[in-house]
Parts: sequence; C-alpha cells; structure tokens
Amino acid sequence: MLDVRRMQVLRAVVTSGSVTAAAANLGYTPSAVSQQVAALEKQAGIALLERVGRGVQPTAAGLLLTKHADTISRFVAEAETELADLQAGRTGRLTIRYFATAGASLVAPALATFRRERPGVQVDLKLADPEDPLPEVMRGRADLAIVVRPPHGFAEGVRLVHLLDDPYRVVLPRGHRLAGKPVVELADLGDEPWVGSELPIGPCFEVVSQACAAAGFSPSFVVQSEDHATAQGFVAAGVGISLIPRLGLQSPHPDVLIREIRRPEPIRAIHAVLREAAPAQSIVRSFVETLRQTAGDHQRDQGTAGQG
Repeated sequence: MLDVRRMQVLRAVVTSGSVTAAAANLGYTPSAVSQQVAALEKQAGIALLERVGRGVQPTAAGLLLTKHADTISRFVAEAETELADLQAGRTGRLTIRYFATAGASLVAPALATFRRERPGVQVDLKLADPEDPLPEVMRGRADLAIVVRPPHGFAEGVRLVHLLDDPYRVVLPRGHRLAGKPVVELADLGDEPWVGSELPIGPCFEVVSQACAAAGFSPSFVVQSEDHATAQGFVAAGVGISLIPRLGLQSPHPDVLIREIRRPEPIRAIHAVLREAAPAQSIVRSFVETLRQTAGDHQRDQGTAGQG
C-alpha cells in the first residue's frame, strides 16, 4: 500500500524541482526527503524521479502519483474545513420533534432565527406524538423534543431545559353567566358542561384535571374535540366551556370570550429535552438557546399585551 505522507513528499519535490528545495519547504533535511522518495519507489515498484542536470524531474509514474497526491491534499483540506464547520455548528443536521401549539409560537420563529444564523444546518422538523415524544430523544431518533412536563420524573441521560409557562384560560360562549368577570374562579366551572380541547390522557390533560381536583371537582365532558380550534367552535355554539392554554388561543374564535382563571390557575410547563451527552458546542444546544430567547420574547410580548 502506498504511503500518503510519502506521496506528499514526492509532490513537494516535483513542485519545487529539486530535493534540496523540497527539503527547505518541508523543514526536512535533503537526506530525509531522498529516503522518503526512495521508500515510496520501493512501495510502487517503479522509479518516480530521474536526475536532470542538478535537479530532478518526475517519471511518468512520478507524475501519476503527484497528480493523485494533489487530489488527496485537496480532499484532506476539504475534509478539515467541513469538520471545522461541523464542530463550530455551521453545518450538520438537526432533528426536532414538537407538538402543535408550540409550533407556531415557539418553533417557527426560533427556526427562522436559527436559519439566518446557521444557513448550512439542515433541520428536520416533525410533529410529535402529543402523548410523549421523549422516547424519540432517548432512542436517538431525534436530537431535541419540545414537551409538556412537570420539572421532575425524567429518565436519566436527558437534560430538561425550561422554556416557558403556558397558563390555561377559560373559553366562554358570549352571554355566559360568568362573562362579566375578568378573572374566573376555577371552582365556579364545576357544574358547567365541558368541551375537551386535548387528548384525554397525557401531561396536558393532567395539568387541567389536577387543577380541577384542587378546586374540588372533576370536569364533566360533553364533547372531546382534541383540537383547540374545534373546541372553540363548540364553545361558540353554546355546547359548553373549555380550558385552553394561552398558546392555543393565538387565533381566537370571534364568538367566544377568553378569561383568566385563578384558585388555582392551571399552567403547563413547556420544556426542551435533549440528551445529556450532547456536546456543549453542538447545534442542538445552539437551537435550545435560540428557543429560550424566543420563549422569553414571547412571554414579554404576552406581558405587555396583558398590561394593555
């Protein structure tokens, strides 16, 4: 097998025109350069240089190996550049799993910012199983997942990054008996017919059911829509009331009223989950930081809107 390093020494000799000049350029002694070329000739089984006057010139075999050495040098340089880009997070592939209401308000603006900063990174986005996308991360099928979870109970080997708290709001039909209240007591909804806006299992449903339990009742669902927009439609038609997280109310139905809730206020905590082994400088952590900034901007905007 031909030695790549010796091929580069041959290339230096052919390019400079002499063993002495090549040695000076490489920082070797002329004797060391001659030994490297001689060893390469032994590997190739054919002469690679021939003496001409005080210098040397390549044989046909020497030209052939010089050409390939030049190609190898270019490939190595390209590989080093691409590796540096990958290490710096300028290139690579990022696989993200997210749930619907986090998509428009968090993931979309974060992705737009991330792509402006790192246009060479390929991002694979997929709507996750709303019940639990965590296994996707744990099994290595996703680099990052946006989840709704309490800040405990996660498996080892994953890192949990809090993004924002998303409070629930009560959605009422116009003319409802509680329409005049700016803030509704959760206990006052105990006797109401309820329209479900989410899957009747999983962390989002648990947030609502636990808050209702703390208020002393279990909601009576007359409709399970599993969709925020559809739930608003049922409420607007007077079928019942619904609790919907604030992120799910970016496009409110014109025939419903939205009120804050207290005692207690149901709040779902939204987190990013990534493997603990993700390198500190990786594009995964860079995207998480972008998500955190986007979430902070969103909460500040919501606070300003609430003050207005």
